[in-house]
Amino acid sequence: MCSVHEMAQSQQSFLKQDAGQLSREDTLLKMGDHRSAWMRVLADNKLILITLSGVLMGVIIGFSLRPLGLSSDTLMLIAYPGELFMRVLKLMILPLVIASLISGSSSLNAKLNGKIALRTFVYFLTTSLLNAILGTTLALIIHPGNPNMEEASVDPALSKAKTVSLMDSVLDLGRNIFPDNIFQAALQQAHTVYVPKESSGAPPNVSELQSQTSAPVTTASVNLIEWSEQEVEWTRIVEYRSGTNSLGIVFFCLVFGTLLGTIGRKGYVVVQFFSAIFDVIMKMVTGVMWLTPIGISSVIAGKILSVDDIGFVMTQLAWFIFTIALGVFTYQWIILQAIYFVFVRKNPLRFYLGLVQPILTGFATASTAAALPLTFRCMNERLKIDSRITRFVLPIGCNINMDGTALFIAVASIFVAQMSNMTLNFGQLVTVVLTSTAASMSSASIPSAALVLLLIALSAIDAPINNATLLFAIDWFVDRIRTTNNLLGDCYAAAVVEHLSRNELKISDIDAYYKDEDITSDDQCDPELDGKRKSSLPNSVILNVEVSTPVSNA
Repeated sequence: MCSVHEMAQSQQSFLKQDAGQLSREDTLLKMGDHRSAWMRVLADNKLILITLSGVLMGVIIGFSLRPLGLSSDTLMLIAYPGELFMRVLKLMILPLVIASLISGSSSLNAKLNGKIALRTFVYFLTTSLLNAILGTTLALIIHPGNPNMEEASVDPALSKAKTVSLMDSVLDLGRNIFPDNIFQAALQQAHTVYVPKESSGAPPNVSELQSQTSAPVTTASVNLIEWSEQEVEWTRIVEYRSGTNSLGIVFFCLVFGTLLGTIGRKGYVVVQFFSAIFDVIMKMVTGVMWLTPIGISSVIAGKILSVDDIGFVMTQLAWFIFTIALGVFTYQWIILQAIYFVFVRKNPLRFYLGLVQPILTGFATASTAAALPLTFRCMNERLKIDSRITRFVLPIGCNINMDGTALFIAVASIFVAQMSNMTLNFGQLVTVVLTSTAASMSSASIPSAALVLLLIALSAIDAPINNATLLFAIDWFVDRIRTTNNLLGDCYAAAVVEHLSRNELKISDIDAYYKDEDITSDDQCDPELDGKRKSSLPNSVILNVEVSTPVSNA
């Protein structure tokens, strides 16, 4: 009995040791799983983390070096890597827009292109109007304008200036959509300027007049001409200024790509050519991504160091900055998420977090166009939005969808009116909303373009434009905030349009399958695919089809 009892005890102790060993192994396995999960998270988000580190590094370097009073040469060297980074990003914009629009629109039939374009424009118009209404409402509630700031902001150089009207801006929009020279559109864009009419009747010398102006000059080329006389008769002329006419290129590429998809086999090589260009540009973007920390930190540090008396400016306009930021974050975190959930019926937070990297890049560069290559990469690879939709919507939205600009113009117009002790009636408020919406859609995707459009809105409500000069001091910061609104508006538009067009995209895939025999000849089969035929249209979701081989009866 004792031996049996001892054997039972030894067996129980063995089992306990075995169980303890198994529990330790399970614990180690769980720890390994957690560690591998964290490693996967870090690997999936490494580009986001290095972009965020670049932003934080730029802020820290900028504010740390401000007390040293660095020379202009030193500031130039600090900002130089960021300048090169911006140049590389801008270098890829034009070929990326051309290749994406032509390859994307050619993969869809003309009828589907029309439906997608209509949905896109309706979405852009609606969201721009929502932002203008939101900005007007917040400006009336918060009341950021202080009449005491008027004396410090008056610039007599603007009192004799003539600004373009809303009609001129709309007409310039048409002139740029329909360029007379597609090669000139890659280098210059049309715009209206007012010059003093000479009493002798001879045509005015514009270059001499522009050399005499003392109006503030920004990267958006503010069209203000000062004249020395008190009473001047102004004349309107149309000039060309440096800068890519993106609207004209977008229109030409959409028409070209849509018609290219209708000519069948003859256009196959051209479609593949532009599709290959798009793929090459995206590979270039992948390489540029690793320069993001240095480039973004240099851009932000250089901008912070170049601003004079940043503390005074921020203090004077703190309520204006707060109103803009509140409007931007209200739109991004509430309105956009609600729109996405209502139409797409998916988790909007996951979609928003997938766009962190282009958001940070857009904030650092203050340009939706500069962040376009990164936006394409995240939308196609990370968020899995149909590339036919992203190639169609994103380049168009980059040029006409300026949600943040509409909000800024509305808030700034009411801010200037409040600073001038003006009381706006309901009709003038409606004018602000409509003018902000229309002006934002004619904006360029370049930094500080909204300052030009602000003068148009101020003229519409007879507000003094000389009081707007105070905003030039902080536009470098506010421009970065509203750029994130513009960028997110394009991305959410692509997601909503893709969901609304899902049935038409499926039909397009079926049509592409049946037209495959007409477009792709036998010599276009890849021998490495063992007789499987490639899809003839780029980005069409079609499985490879086995080419049937007749069986001989012999």
